[in-house]
Amino acid sequence: MRAGLLIRLVVFALLVAFLVNPEAFAFVFAPLASNGQPVIYNQGSLLDLTLNHLMIVLIATTLATLVAVGLAILVTRPFGAEFLPLSRSLANVGQTFPPVAVLALAVPMLGFGTAPTLVALFLYGLLPIFENTLTGLTGLRGPVTEAARGMGMTGLQRLTRVELPLALPVILAGVRLSTVISLATATIGSTVAARTLGEVIIAGLLSGNTAFVLQGGLIVGVLAVLIYDGLSAIERTLSRRIGQRARA
Repeated sequence: MRAGLLIRLVVFALLVAFLVNPEAFAFVFAPLASNGQPVIYNQGSLLDLTLNHLMIVLIATTLATLVAVGLAILVTRPFGAEFLPLSRSLANVGQTFPPVAVLALAVPMLGFGTAPTLVALFLYGLLPIFENTLTGLTGLRGPVTEAARGMGMTGLQRLTRVELPLALPVILAGVRLSTVISLATATIGSTVAARTLGEVIIAGLLSGNTAFVLQGGLIVGVLAVLIYDGLSAIERTLSRRIGQRARA
């Protein structure tokens, strides 16, 4: 466990060092550049692109979480059960409709830049969060909710004090999956002038510079692994605490 944490800390430190001073790592990528091509991406700051990439993913995932959790809460209430098929269909739209197609449709309405990318990531991230929230809320043990009802809790109190806290690890698993998907998918936003790490990859593909392609892909891949592991650790912590409370 400690060895795994140490490895992650080292990887994170190397990533930060590379983003702050990429020229110091030129020797790693030099064999991949040929014919006098630049070794390190030189058409913008890798640190700025990374931060902007993460910001786009954060905004899209936050919006997707709010909408997906809200829909799941609605359809698990007696008054909203009839909307389950419609809500599931809406959540499925993002997964069945390719993000590239969403970008193509959004650009005429929203213009080039970040906005169409946010729309694509938002739609693509709905389904995992919605389905996990639905599973978490509907999978609660009957005695737990009955006990809360027996204590005189209102529907809102049961939702906020019992159902959502117990379902939180499952919901977070959906958020984790959605975040990792969005991290990778956000690279296509650069095709519509969004400032993401896709710029580095596209520049490498257009110039035949494999060093650029590897740099963009490596940053996205390392971020995905670190964020995935971080959210997984939070899930495990929440699950242990909920288990301890249940036994108490």
